[in-house]
Amino acid sequence: MKRSFIIIVFLVNVFIAGVSNDSLASGNVIGSKQNKDDKLAKEMAAVVATFLKSLSAEQLAETKLPYDDPARFDWNFTPRKRKGVTLKTMSAGQRKVAMDMIKLVLSQEGYHKAEQIIDLENVLRVVETRPANDTYRDPENFAFLVFGEPGSDPWGWRVEGHHLSLHFSSINGEVTYTPSFMGSNPGNVLADVPQKGLRILKNEEDFAFTLLQSMDEKQLVKVLLGNTAPNEMFTSNSRKASLEKMEGIAMAEMTAAQKETFKKLILAYLQRYHVTLKNQQWAELEKSGLEKIHFAWMGDQKNVIGSGQGHYYRIHGPTFLIEFDNTQNGGNHIHSVVRDLTSDFGEDLLKMHYEKGHP
Repeated sequence: MKRSFIIIVFLVNVFIAGVSNDSLASGNVIGSKQNKDDKLAKEMAAVVATFLKSLSAEQLAETKLPYDDPARFDWNFTPRKRKGVTLKTMSAGQRKVAMDMIKLVLSQEGYHKAEQIIDLENVLRVVETRPANDTYRDPENFAFLVFGEPGSDPWGWRVEGHHLSLHFSSINGEVTYTPSFMGSNPGNVLADVPQKGLRILKNEEDFAFTLLQSMDEKQLVKVLLGNTAPNEMFTSNSRKASLEKMEGIAMAEMTAAQKETFKKLILAYLQRYHVTLKNQQWAELEKSGLEKIHFAWMGDQKNVIGSGQGHYYRIHGPTFLIEFDNTQNGGNHIHSVVRDLTSDFGEDLLKMHYEKGHP
């Protein structure tokens, strides 16, 4: 009897492990924010502390600000002068540690995208026939800021430059990653340069077209919000993302095949980040209801580059928003952003932190 009981327990454990592994492999992680991974928070604090220690007193004064400094919300994705220490002013050793910060919180795929976005500044110098010492299109004009003390509660950091704006906060051992912006100009490199043919946001664009083109006429009536795409994302670089209502077609109204494509599209964004952040976000989407997430489209229904061309889509759930806009430069200049409608900049977690009596 005892032996039979042990065998049954063993088989149950094997089954549970198998289900867990399958869920992780598919990205369908079940849970909520209670699944936080303190390990990532500790690793992030360590790598950022190492970065701060590498800075001179002057650089440190530029880089480290209080967590409640208004600069934390002043974000943008255009070429401009930025607060913080830039790659241009760093030594080789400092640059390595700075890039290690990005490498830690992104997946290998996401880090590669970030590197390519930075490198596109070199492409724009060629396309726009700018001099080699041009500072408007500058792959070294990416700035790092740290808010608060790494390892304390709360604290955070960001890296920002043209077409890249990544924000991370750590509160009670949980890391948040929104708002998170990645853009690509050109979206498809057509110029005769070594990067020719590069499409950094290929999956984010192609999966969306695949989903759109699978819709029947009745579905398209709901999906299409207009024949002309907006020239910018609706939420742009606002401090708090907000849209009046969810529009388009809900996942619940899609076929099984369309649902799988829609999930692939969402994961094309989430797979940019550390597996902990990806799984954490997917669990939140499941908790809020995947079937409630809407897909909406404006503009061209085929991916064509040329004067007057362009397309836009959004993925909008109860707590989550993705916007993708490719309308500038004849539909060859992409802006994309991931927003948390309840906790951009870790604001919702910060509120709960203070409500629990943590001054």
